[in-house]
Amino acid sequence: SVGHGHPAVVAAMAEQAASVDYVHATQFAAPSLERYADAVAQIAPVDGVRVFPVSGGSEANETALKLARQYHLARGEDRHLIAAREGAYHGNTRGVLDASDRRALASGYEPWIGKTLRVPMAHPYRDDRSGAEIAAETERIIVEAGAHNVAAFIAEPVSGATLAASVPPPDYWPAIADMCRRHGILLVLDEVMTGFGRTGRWFAAEHWGLRPDIVTSGKGASSGYWPLGLCLASGDVYDAVADAGNFVHGFTWSHHPIGAAVAGAVLDVMRSEGLVEQVPAKGDRCRMRLSEALGDHPNVGDIRGIGLMTGVEFVADRSTKAPFDRSQRVAEAVVEACFERRMTIYPCTSAVDGHTGDAVMLGPPLSVTDVELDEMVDRLIDAVSAVGQLSRP
Repeated sequence: SVGHGHPAVVAAMAEQAASVDYVHATQFAAPSLERYADAVAQIAPVDGVRVFPVSGGSEANETALKLARQYHLARGEDRHLIAAREGAYHGNTRGVLDASDRRALASGYEPWIGKTLRVPMAHPYRDDRSGAEIAAETERIIVEAGAHNVAAFIAEPVSGATLAASVPPPDYWPAIADMCRRHGILLVLDEVMTGFGRTGRWFAAEHWGLRPDIVTSGKGASSGYWPLGLCLASGDVYDAVADAGNFVHGFTWSHHPIGAAVAGAVLDVMRSEGLVEQVPAKGDRCRMRLSEALGDHPNVGDIRGIGLMTGVEFVADRSTKAPFDRSQRVAEAVVEACFERRMTIYPCTSAVDGHTGDAVMLGPPLSVTDVELDEMVDRLIDAVSAVGQLSRP
Protein backbone atom coordinates (compact mmCIF):
# COMPACT_ATOMS: atom_id res chain seq x y z
CA SER A 1 0.00 0.00 0.00
CA VAL A 2 2.72 2.47 0.94
CA GLY A 3 5.54 1.18 -1.28
CA HIS A 4 8.82 -0.51 -0.48
CA GLY A 5 11.18 0.60 2.26
CA HIS A 6 9.12 3.38 3.80
CA PRO A 7 11.31 4.70 6.64
CA ALA A 8 8.43 5.16 9.09
CA VAL A 9 7.34 1.54 8.72
CA VAL A 10 10.88 0.18 8.92
CA ALA A 11 11.52 2.24 12.06
CA ALA A 12 8.33 1.02 13.73
CA MET A 13 9.30 -2.58 13.04
CA ALA A 14 12.78 -2.14 14.50
CA GLU A 15 11.54 -0.23 17.54
CA GLN A 16 8.96 -2.86 18.44
CA ALA A 17 11.42 -5.72 17.89
CA ALA A 18 13.84 -4.04 20.29
CA SER A 19 11.10 -3.66 22.90
CA VAL A 20 8.72 -6.64 22.96
CA ASP A 21 9.14 -8.97 20.02
CA TYR A 22 6.62 -11.66 21.02
CA VAL A 23 4.11 -12.56 23.71
CA HIS A 24 1.49 -15.30 23.52
CA ALA A 25 -2.01 -13.98 22.93
CA THR A 26 -3.64 -16.23 25.51
CA GLN A 27 -1.53 -14.71 28.29
CA PHE A 28 -0.58 -11.16 27.36
CA ALA A 29 -1.69 -8.14 25.35
CA ALA A 30 1.03 -5.84 24.04
CA PRO A 31 0.50 -2.05 23.93
CA SER A 32 1.13 -2.05 20.17
CA LEU A 33 -1.82 -4.42 19.73
CA GLU A 34 -4.13 -2.28 21.83
CA ARG A 35 -3.14 0.89 19.98
CA TYR A 36 -3.64 -0.76 16.62
CA ALA A 37 -7.04 -2.19 17.54
CA ASP A 38 -8.16 1.29 18.60
CA ALA A 39 -6.93 2.73 15.29
CA VAL A 40 -8.69 0.07 13.21
CA ALA A 41 -11.91 0.66 15.15
CA GLN A 42 -11.97 4.23 13.81
CA ILE A 43 -12.18 3.07 10.17
CA ALA A 44 -13.77 -0.40 10.22
CA PRO A 45 -17.35 -0.63 8.84
CA VAL A 46 -18.37 -2.88 11.74
CA ASP A 47 -20.47 -1.87 14.74
CA GLY A 48 -18.72 -2.25 18.10
CA VAL A 49 -15.79 -3.86 16.32
CA ARG A 50 -13.45 -6.37 17.98
CA VAL A 51 -10.13 -7.20 16.30
CA PHE A 52 -8.56 -10.67 15.99
CA PRO A 53 -5.15 -10.38 14.23
CA VAL A 54 -3.70 -13.45 12.50
CA SER A 55 -0.91 -14.00 9.99
CA GLY A 56 -2.70 -13.94 6.64
CA GLY A 57 -5.93 -13.81 4.68
CA SER A 58 -6.65 -17.54 4.71
CA GLU A 59 -6.33 -17.57 8.50
CA ALA A 60 -8.55 -14.50 8.75
CA ASN A 61 -11.31 -16.14 6.71
CA GLU A 62 -10.94 -19.44 8.57
CA THR A 63 -11.28 -17.48 11.80
CA ALA A 64 -14.40 -15.73 10.50
CA LEU A 65 -16.18 -18.95 9.57
CA LYS A 66 -15.34 -20.65 12.87
CA LEU A 67 -16.50 -17.54 14.71
CA ALA A 68 -19.80 -17.59 12.80
CA ARG A 69 -20.35 -21.21 13.77
CA GLN A 70 -19.59 -20.54 17.43
CA TYR A 71 -21.85 -17.47 17.42
CA HIS A 72 -24.87 -19.54 16.42
CA LEU A 73 -24.01 -22.35 18.83
CA ALA A 74 -23.83 -19.76 21.60
CA ARG A 75 -27.37 -18.73 20.68
CA GLY A 76 -28.62 -22.31 20.70
CA GLU A 77 -28.78 -22.73 16.92
CA ASP A 78 -26.99 -25.58 15.14
CA ARG A 79 -26.32 -23.64 11.95
CA HIS A 80 -23.53 -25.35 10.02
CA LEU A 81 -23.74 -24.35 6.35
CA ILE A 82 -21.67 -21.62 4.74
CA ALA A 83 -23.06 -19.92 1.63
CA ALA A 84 -20.38 -18.81 -0.83
CA ARG A 85 -20.46 -17.76 -4.44
CA GLU A 86 -19.47 -19.40 -7.68
CA GLY A 87 -16.00 -18.29 -8.69
CA ALA A 88 -15.09 -17.46 -5.10
CA TYR A 89 -11.62 -17.51 -3.62
CA HIS A 90 -11.18 -17.18 0.13
CA GLY A 91 -7.93 -19.00 0.82
CA ASN A 92 -6.18 -22.35 0.87
CA THR A 93 -6.71 -23.73 4.37
CA ARG A 94 -9.22 -26.55 4.61
CA GLY A 95 -12.34 -24.65 5.59
CA VAL A 96 -11.95 -21.73 3.23
CA LEU A 97 -10.77 -23.99 0.41
CA ASP A 98 -14.27 -25.44 0.58
CA ALA A 99 -15.80 -21.97 0.51
CA SER A 100 -13.66 -21.20 -2.54
CA ASP A 101 -14.67 -22.35 -6.02
CA ARG A 102 -11.35 -23.04 -7.71
CA ARG A 103 -11.18 -26.51 -9.24
CA ALA A 104 -7.41 -26.50 -9.66
CA LEU A 105 -6.82 -25.61 -6.01
CA ALA A 106 -9.27 -28.24 -4.78
CA SER A 107 -7.77 -31.04 -6.88
CA GLY A 108 -6.81 -33.94 -4.64
CA TYR A 109 -8.73 -32.62 -1.66
CA GLU A 110 -12.24 -33.44 -2.88
CA PRO A 111 -12.91 -36.00 -0.10
CA TRP A 112 -12.35 -33.25 2.46
CA ILE A 113 -14.64 -30.63 0.97
CA GLY A 114 -18.04 -30.20 -0.64
CA LYS A 115 -20.17 -28.89 2.21
CA THR A 116 -20.46 -25.28 1.02
CA LEU A 117 -23.82 -24.05 -0.24
CA ARG A 118 -22.92 -22.60 -3.65
CA VAL A 119 -24.81 -19.48 -4.77
CA PRO A 120 -24.46 -17.36 -7.94
CA MET A 121 -21.64 -14.91 -8.53
CA ALA A 122 -22.34 -11.25 -9.26
CA HIS A 123 -20.32 -10.68 -12.43
CA PRO A 124 -21.91 -8.10 -14.76
CA TYR A 125 -19.70 -8.96 -17.75
CA ARG A 126 -21.11 -12.48 -17.86
CA ASP A 127 -24.50 -11.98 -16.21
CA ASP A 128 -26.70 -9.05 -17.23
CA ARG A 129 -29.28 -9.56 -14.49
CA SER A 130 -29.85 -6.88 -11.89
CA GLY A 131 -28.31 -7.24 -8.48
CA ALA A 132 -31.77 -7.75 -7.00
CA GLU A 133 -32.42 -10.66 -9.36
CA ILE A 134 -29.13 -12.34 -8.46
CA ALA A 135 -29.86 -11.81 -4.77
CA ALA A 136 -33.32 -13.32 -5.23
CA GLU A 137 -31.81 -16.45 -6.77
CA THR A 138 -29.33 -16.57 -3.89
CA GLU A 139 -32.17 -16.41 -1.38
CA ARG A 140 -34.10 -19.13 -3.21
CA ILE A 141 -31.12 -21.50 -2.97
CA ILE A 142 -30.65 -20.70 0.71
CA VAL A 143 -34.32 -21.17 1.54
CA GLU A 144 -34.41 -24.50 -0.32
CA ALA A 145 -31.42 -25.68 1.73
CA GLY A 146 -33.10 -24.42 4.91
CA ALA A 147 -32.11 -20.90 5.89
CA HIS A 148 -32.09 -22.02 9.53
CA ASN A 149 -29.08 -24.19 8.65
CA VAL A 150 -26.99 -21.36 7.17
CA ALA A 151 -24.50 -19.75 9.54
CA ALA A 152 -22.89 -17.21 7.22
CA PHE A 153 -22.76 -15.79 3.73
CA ILE A 154 -19.16 -14.99 2.73
CA ALA A 155 -18.08 -13.03 -0.34
CA GLU A 156 -15.67 -10.38 -1.55
CA PRO A 157 -17.45 -7.03 -1.99
CA VAL A 158 -15.46 -6.63 -5.22
CA SER A 159 -14.31 -9.96 -6.60
CA GLY A 160 -10.56 -10.14 -6.99
CA ALA A 161 -8.51 -13.31 -7.33
CA THR A 162 -10.88 -15.13 -9.70
CA LEU A 163 -13.05 -12.45 -11.32
CA ALA A 164 -10.36 -9.77 -11.70
CA ALA A 165 -11.90 -6.70 -10.07
CA SER A 166 -15.51 -7.41 -10.98
CA VAL A 167 -17.80 -4.82 -9.37
CA PRO A 168 -21.35 -6.11 -8.72
CA PRO A 169 -24.50 -4.25 -9.83
CA PRO A 170 -25.31 -1.35 -7.48
CA ASP A 171 -28.43 -3.00 -6.06
CA TYR A 172 -26.75 -6.32 -5.30
CA TRP A 173 -25.18 -5.74 -1.90
CA PRO A 174 -28.14 -3.93 -0.30
CA ALA A 175 -30.36 -6.85 -1.34
CA ILE A 176 -27.90 -9.45 -0.01
CA ALA A 177 -27.52 -7.60 3.30
CA ASP A 178 -31.29 -7.44 3.69
CA MET A 179 -31.62 -11.14 2.93
CA CYS A 180 -29.01 -12.02 5.55
CA ARG A 181 -30.75 -9.90 8.19
CA ARG A 182 -34.15 -11.45 7.53
CA HIS A 183 -32.83 -14.99 7.85
CA GLY A 184 -30.44 -14.43 10.76
CA ILE A 185 -27.41 -15.24 8.59
CA LEU A 186 -24.13 -13.51 9.43
CA LEU A 187 -22.78 -11.37 6.59
CA VAL A 188 -19.04 -11.93 6.24
CA LEU A 189 -17.18 -9.66 3.83
CA ASP A 190 -13.80 -10.90 2.65
CA GLU A 191 -11.83 -7.68 2.26
CA VAL A 192 -8.42 -9.33 2.23
CA MET A 193 -7.83 -7.78 -1.17
CA THR A 194 -10.11 -4.73 -1.07
CA GLY A 195 -9.51 -3.50 2.46
CA PHE A 196 -7.31 -0.60 3.54
CA GLY A 197 -7.90 1.76 0.66
CA ARG A 198 -7.60 -0.41 -2.44
CA THR A 199 -11.00 0.65 -3.84
CA GLY A 200 -10.79 4.31 -2.82
CA ARG A 201 -12.45 3.83 0.57
CA TRP A 202 -10.90 2.37 3.68
CA PHE A 203 -13.11 -0.66 3.12
CA ALA A 204 -15.12 -1.53 0.02
CA ALA A 205 -18.20 -2.09 2.19
CA GLU A 206 -18.47 1.70 2.42
CA HIS A 207 -19.42 1.99 -1.26
CA TRP A 208 -22.79 0.41 -0.43
CA GLY A 209 -23.17 1.63 3.14
CA LEU A 210 -22.86 -1.92 4.48
CA ARG A 211 -22.40 -2.79 8.15
CA PRO A 212 -21.40 -6.47 7.99
CA ASP A 213 -21.24 -8.75 11.00
CA ILE A 214 -17.67 -9.79 10.23
CA VAL A 215 -15.01 -8.32 7.94
CA THR A 216 -11.71 -9.95 7.11
CA SER A 217 -8.66 -8.19 5.76
CA GLY A 218 -4.97 -8.68 5.08
CA LYS A 219 -2.53 -7.71 2.30
CA GLY A 220 -2.80 -3.92 2.44
CA ALA A 221 -3.17 -3.86 6.22
CA SER A 222 0.58 -4.30 6.65
CA SER A 223 1.58 -3.31 3.11
CA GLY A 224 3.55 -6.54 2.85
CA TYR A 225 6.03 -5.63 5.58
CA TRP A 226 4.68 -8.32 7.93
CA PRO A 227 2.46 -11.42 7.51
CA LEU A 228 -0.85 -10.08 8.80
CA GLY A 229 -4.53 -10.81 8.49
CA LEU A 230 -7.46 -9.42 10.46
CA CYS A 231 -10.83 -10.77 11.49
CA LEU A 232 -13.05 -7.86 12.56
CA ALA A 233 -16.22 -8.92 14.37
CA SER A 234 -19.16 -6.87 15.55
CA GLY A 235 -19.76 -6.32 19.23
CA ASP A 236 -22.91 -8.44 19.03
CA VAL A 237 -20.99 -11.40 17.61
CA TYR A 238 -18.19 -11.00 20.14
CA ASP A 239 -20.54 -10.66 23.11
CA ALA A 240 -22.57 -13.75 22.20
CA VAL A 241 -19.46 -15.93 21.97
CA ALA A 242 -17.80 -14.40 25.04
CA ASP A 243 -20.92 -14.78 27.17
CA ALA A 244 -21.13 -18.46 26.21
CA GLY A 245 -17.58 -19.12 27.39
CA ASN A 246 -14.77 -18.56 24.94
CA PHE A 247 -13.77 -18.48 21.27
CA VAL A 248 -12.18 -21.91 20.78
CA HIS A 249 -9.58 -20.88 18.24
CA GLY A 250 -6.08 -19.44 17.96
CA PHE A 251 -2.61 -19.57 16.43
CA THR A 252 0.90 -19.26 17.83
CA TRP A 253 1.62 -16.23 15.67
CA SER A 254 -1.71 -14.45 16.04
CA HIS A 255 -1.80 -11.10 17.86
CA HIS A 256 1.85 -10.45 17.07
CA PRO A 257 3.21 -7.21 18.64
CA ILE A 258 5.58 -6.47 15.75
CA GLY A 259 2.83 -7.05 13.22
CA ALA A 260 0.60 -4.60 15.09
CA ALA A 261 3.36 -1.99 15.24
CA VAL A 262 4.04 -2.36 11.53
CA ALA A 263 0.36 -2.18 10.59
CA GLY A 264 -0.11 0.85 12.84
CA ALA A 265 2.74 2.62 11.08
CA VAL A 266 1.27 1.74 7.68
CA LEU A 267 -2.06 3.20 8.78
CA ASP A 268 -0.34 6.38 9.96
CA VAL A 269 1.47 6.76 6.62
CA MET A 270 -1.72 6.23 4.64
CA ARG A 271 -3.44 8.93 6.66
CA SER A 272 -0.60 11.46 6.70
CA GLU A 273 0.06 11.12 2.96
CA GLY A 274 -3.62 11.07 2.02
CA LEU A 275 -3.17 7.89 0.00
CA VAL A 276 -6.74 6.62 0.12
CA GLU A 277 -8.14 9.92 -1.11
CA GLN A 278 -5.87 9.76 -4.18
CA VAL A 279 -6.97 6.29 -5.24
CA PRO A 280 -10.16 7.06 -7.26
CA ALA A 281 -8.45 9.48 -9.66
CA LYS A 282 -5.47 7.17 -10.14
CA GLY A 283 -7.72 4.20 -10.84
CA ASP A 284 -9.82 6.14 -13.34
CA ARG A 285 -6.64 7.23 -15.12
CA CYS A 286 -5.43 3.63 -15.35
CA ARG A 287 -8.68 2.28 -16.82
CA MET A 288 -9.07 5.21 -19.22
CA ARG A 289 -5.62 4.61 -20.70
CA LEU A 290 -6.19 0.86 -20.96
CA SER A 291 -9.56 1.39 -22.63
CA GLU A 292 -8.05 3.79 -25.16
CA ALA A 293 -5.30 1.32 -26.09
CA LEU A 294 -7.00 -2.07 -25.72
CA GLY A 295 -10.71 -1.33 -25.96
CA ASP A 296 -10.89 -2.58 -29.56
CA HIS A 297 -8.47 -5.49 -29.20
CA PRO A 298 -10.14 -8.60 -30.66
CA ASN A 299 -9.37 -10.65 -27.56
CA VAL A 300 -9.98 -8.07 -24.83
CA GLY A 301 -13.51 -8.63 -23.63
CA ASP A 302 -13.71 -6.32 -20.65
CA ILE A 303 -11.71 -3.66 -18.81
CA ARG A 304 -13.17 -3.08 -15.37
CA GLY A 305 -12.50 -2.26 -11.77
CA ILE A 306 -12.70 0.29 -9.00
CA GLY A 307 -9.96 2.35 -7.42
CA LEU A 308 -6.51 0.85 -7.86
CA MET A 309 -7.97 -2.55 -8.63
CA THR A 310 -8.24 -3.02 -12.40
CA GLY A 311 -9.00 -6.17 -14.36
CA VAL A 312 -8.64 -7.04 -18.04
CA GLU A 313 -10.49 -10.14 -19.23
CA PHE A 314 -9.40 -11.96 -22.39
CA VAL A 315 -11.81 -13.88 -24.60
CA ALA A 316 -11.56 -16.00 -27.73
CA ASP A 317 -14.57 -14.25 -29.27
CA ARG A 318 -15.74 -10.80 -28.21
CA SER A 319 -19.20 -11.20 -29.73
CA THR A 320 -20.04 -14.35 -27.76
CA LYS A 321 -17.65 -13.78 -24.82
CA ALA A 322 -16.45 -17.35 -25.36
CA PRO A 323 -13.42 -18.07 -23.19
CA PHE A 324 -10.19 -19.63 -24.33
CA ASP A 325 -9.57 -23.26 -23.60
CA ARG A 326 -7.74 -23.35 -20.29
CA SER A 327 -4.94 -25.37 -21.85
CA GLN A 328 -3.90 -22.27 -23.81
CA ARG A 329 -3.01 -20.46 -20.57
CA VAL A 330 -3.64 -17.03 -22.02
CA ALA A 331 -3.52 -15.17 -18.71
CA GLU A 332 -0.21 -16.83 -17.91
CA ALA A 333 1.20 -15.79 -21.30
CA VAL A 334 0.36 -12.14 -20.60
CA VAL A 335 1.83 -12.39 -17.11
CA GLU A 336 5.04 -13.85 -18.54
CA ALA A 337 5.25 -11.09 -21.16
CA CYS A 338 4.86 -8.51 -18.39
CA PHE A 339 7.55 -10.21 -16.34
CA GLU A 340 9.91 -9.99 -19.31
CA ARG A 341 9.22 -6.24 -19.17
CA ARG A 342 10.15 -6.17 -15.49
CA MET A 343 6.60 -5.92 -14.17
CA THR A 344 4.54 -8.39 -12.17
CA ILE A 345 0.75 -8.58 -12.48
CA TYR A 346 -1.87 -10.88 -11.01
CA PRO A 347 -3.26 -13.75 -13.15
CA CYS A 348 -6.95 -14.46 -12.63
CA THR A 349 -8.33 -17.71 -13.97
CA SER A 350 -11.46 -19.87 -13.62
CA ALA A 351 -13.95 -16.97 -13.79
CA VAL A 352 -16.33 -18.69 -16.19
CA ASP A 353 -17.05 -22.05 -14.60
CA GLY A 354 -14.46 -22.62 -11.90
CA HIS A 355 -12.00 -23.81 -14.53
CA THR A 356 -11.97 -21.72 -17.73
CA GLY A 357 -11.52 -17.98 -18.06
CA ASP A 358 -8.47 -15.74 -18.46
CA ALA A 359 -7.89 -12.30 -16.97
CA VAL A 360 -5.16 -10.25 -15.34
CA MET A 361 -5.40 -7.69 -12.58
CA LEU A 362 -3.36 -4.60 -11.77
CA GLY A 363 -2.97 -3.54 -8.16
CA PRO A 364 -0.10 -1.08 -7.70
CA PRO A 365 0.80 0.47 -4.34
CA LEU A 366 -1.55 3.27 -3.32
CA SER A 367 1.52 5.50 -3.34
CA VAL A 368 2.05 4.99 -7.08
CA THR A 369 2.79 8.24 -8.94
CA ASP A 370 1.15 9.25 -12.21
CA VAL A 371 4.46 8.68 -14.00
CA GLU A 372 4.76 5.18 -12.54
CA LEU A 373 1.13 4.45 -13.32
CA ASP A 374 1.58 5.44 -16.96
CA GLU A 375 4.70 3.28 -17.19
CA MET A 376 2.83 0.34 -15.72
CA VAL A 377 -0.02 0.73 -18.21
CA ASP A 378 2.43 1.10 -21.11
CA ARG A 379 4.16 -2.14 -20.15
CA LEU A 380 0.87 -4.04 -19.97
CA ILE A 381 -0.21 -2.68 -23.34
CA ASP A 382 3.14 -3.68 -24.81
CA ALA A 383 2.89 -7.14 -23.25
CA VAL A 384 -0.56 -7.77 -24.71
CA SER A 385 0.70 -6.60 -28.11
CA ALA A 386 3.71 -8.91 -27.83
CA VAL A 387 1.50 -11.89 -27.11
CA GLY A 388 -0.31 -10.90 -30.29
CA GLN A 389 -3.77 -11.81 -31.46
CA LEU A 390 -4.30 -14.67 -29.12
CA SER A 391 -5.05 -17.98 -30.76
CA ARG A 392 -8.63 -19.10 -30.90
CA PRO A 393 -9.92 -22.33 -29.36
